[in-house]
Amino acid sequence: MAITDFFAGEIATELLKQLFTISTTAWRYKNTAKQLLTLIDSIRPTIKEIQYSGVELPAHRQAQIGMLFDTLEKGKKLTDKVLSSKRWNLYRQLTLARKMEKLEKTISNFLKNEVFTHILADVHHLRADTSVRLDRVDMSLDRVIQQVGSMKIGGGGLISEAMKRAEAMEIETNDDSEKFGVGLELGKVKVKKMMFESQGGVFGISGMGGVGKTTLAKELQRDHEVQCHFENRILFLTVSQSPLLEELRELIWGFLSGCEAGNPVPDCNFPFDGARKLVILDDVWTTQALDRLTSLKFPGCTTLVVSRSKLTEPKFTYDVEILSEDEAISLFCLCAFGQKSIPLGFCKDLVKQVANECKGLPLALKVTGASLNGKPEMYWKGVLQRLSKGEPADNSHESRLLRQMEASLDNLDQTTKDCFLDLGAFPEDRKIPLDVLINIWIELHDIDEGNAFAILVDLSHKNLLTLGKDPRLGSLYASHYDIFVTQHDVLRDLALHLSNAGKVNRRKRLLMPKRELKLPGDWERNNDEHYIAQIVSIHTGEMNDMQWFDMEFPKAEILILNFSSDKYVLPPFISKMSRLKVLVIINNGMSHAVLHDFSIFAHLSKLRSLWLERVHVPQLSNSTTPLKNLHKMSLILCKINKSFDQTGLDVADIFPKLGDLTIDHCDDLVALPPSICGLTSLSCLSITNCPRLGELPKNLSKLQALEILRLYACPELKTLPGEICELPGLKYLDISQCVSLSCLPEEIGKLKKLEKIDMRECCFSDRPSSAVSLKSLRHVICDTDVAFMWEEVEKAVPGLKIEAAEKCFSLDWLDE
Repeated sequence: MAITDFFAGEIATELLKQLFTISTTAWRYKNTAKQLLTLIDSIRPTIKEIQYSGVELPAHRQAQIGMLFDTLEKGKKLTDKVLSSKRWNLYRQLTLARKMEKLEKTISNFLKNEVFTHILADVHHLRADTSVRLDRVDMSLDRVIQQVGSMKIGGGGLISEAMKRAEAMEIETNDDSEKFGVGLELGKVKVKKMMFESQGGVFGISGMGGVGKTTLAKELQRDHEVQCHFENRILFLTVSQSPLLEELRELIWGFLSGCEAGNPVPDCNFPFDGARKLVILDDVWTTQALDRLTSLKFPGCTTLVVSRSKLTEPKFTYDVEILSEDEAISLFCLCAFGQKSIPLGFCKDLVKQVANECKGLPLALKVTGASLNGKPEMYWKGVLQRLSKGEPADNSHESRLLRQMEASLDNLDQTTKDCFLDLGAFPEDRKIPLDVLINIWIELHDIDEGNAFAILVDLSHKNLLTLGKDPRLGSLYASHYDIFVTQHDVLRDLALHLSNAGKVNRRKRLLMPKRELKLPGDWERNNDEHYIAQIVSIHTGEMNDMQWFDMEFPKAEILILNFSSDKYVLPPFISKMSRLKVLVIINNGMSHAVLHDFSIFAHLSKLRSLWLERVHVPQLSNSTTPLKNLHKMSLILCKINKSFDQTGLDVADIFPKLGDLTIDHCDDLVALPPSICGLTSLSCLSITNCPRLGELPKNLSKLQALEILRLYACPELKTLPGEICELPGLKYLDISQCVSLSCLPEEIGKLKKLEKIDMRECCFSDRPSSAVSLKSLRHVICDTDVAFMWEEVEKAVPGLKIEAAEKCFSLDWLDE
């Protein structure tokens, strides 16, 4: 602690005593003394905090404390003179009164323009109490108002200017630019290119919490090229979740116009004065806040918006990327060891494994690395085990990382937040089938498909998940089973952390964070009491009868079974899941798995959705117990094994309400079984990516309720049966990438409700003449070289769009 810190505190105490004496004895100075008394009393606790915090201030902060020390010393000397002054000496009293008024103004101006003592104390405590050097101090605007609002100068009122400048002030916790600047160069180049190529406008830096958005923005503010381009006319403002928008607008108006802050802000456009200016708005949470702050139209003004959500146009937004493996190790080692590489003698594999758990997220690397600073290798092993289970490494890891990440959920409504938490039910580092996710949300949260998709897009815009880029995504008839969602592991850890709070039996979601050889021990220790979980997610290897134990789930609606094995005994407690609506069985192994005890399905009377992946489909027979409420069934990468080919099999009796059947990437499917056509309740049939499928049944016309027929990526399919033209409700036909197909059925014009045909990458030489009768047709997607075939139909059908699409599919998977 510097000597000036100590004396500043002592002088403030002595000055306070003398001011109290003056206020009660010297009537001529009573008002001024009382004002100073209030002022010094308000800043004295803060000075005490700095005095006894035990950490020396850096040089520039030391200089500011020195200035305060000099001012308080002058105040002490002045009060000495006041106390020794004779009451009859009116001239001296008048002189001292003026000096005291001057002292009041000096301290007031000092607090307004030089040092924000409350903010300084917070920063000082941050340095003293933590070894983690964050790249910014997350101080809420409410706290600034509460603290600075108490600093009144007599009757002078709130120091509003101090509060405004505190919002714009860049607060550093340490000179760690080297540490926090790792991996930012590419981002700086891309953002500068966007800004420099325009004559103003609104640009964005977007990314999940902790990815380094604010650090990038501050690096741009300090960048020499940026400063030259904008001639040092740069304003940096932190907006926060609860902003005072009108005061921020006043500050922006003052910066752009050159007028004094506090003047009314007009809502109008302004002529270009030739000066380029940059306004950086950090920590913007809503579109409403952004619209209000960018409503001032100044030509030549560039606004850079930093947000966890995608608030600006995609082409003008830079999505901050996570660090590469080398960058991540470098940053992690800087925080853990104080150097960019792993020290000699320390276990390299252990360091890399712990760093890998952070998945390139800068905040996670900083917090985790700093929490391990100076710790022995055995401590590191314990941290690795906790991180691999989605648990915090320690208390600081929870408070500094997970709680900061949790702020991303604050603006979500309850349903959207619940949907985010549901993502913790899926294994780490695995793509999540969009169809599975949508089905879970529909059944669990009582929402329709449109609302579920809107929630998905909202979470994506807030960078809480990543949607796979697919040109079909979002279109009315798009399939979801071959489109995937991914999520950063730290966000998954957050979902697990929030879901795993409380006693295991009372959790709404019972989740296994990672693959284990057996079920968690605390599940077995508590199985004497039933579980209230609505979602149960189990991730194991091979399971046999002896590895399962009895569990009761009276409220379970979703069961997800992930495993890696060529054989798997289904859990016996499924038979008691009377409310189960969605069952997902995914084998992550290399070979197809044989499922045992499939007979327990007989008890799933409320099951509505079944997803089977990389398993042998069980043999169906007329003795198979019907699944009377099953609406949707997806067979992905499965061995069909002629399951639907039994003589006399009535599939409609087994699945009387099945409306959606998907068979995808099933390489043993040579011909679609005729029994499928008995499913008269089908409204959607998808037979896709089946490389050996060469024939469709002749009795397709039985599917009178069919509206969607997808047959894409079936390269051996040579013809479409004419019975397709007898489907009165068919609205969508997808035959794209069926490279052996040469023509459409001649009577396709009978499909009066057909709205869309996707036939890209089909080798058609002609189109049926009856196509001109497709009066409901509004969209045809085909290759460029066959688009001319539809010109006559385009003239005959008003509003028809012929889209000549470039090839966007690939048959590379056939070579695997």
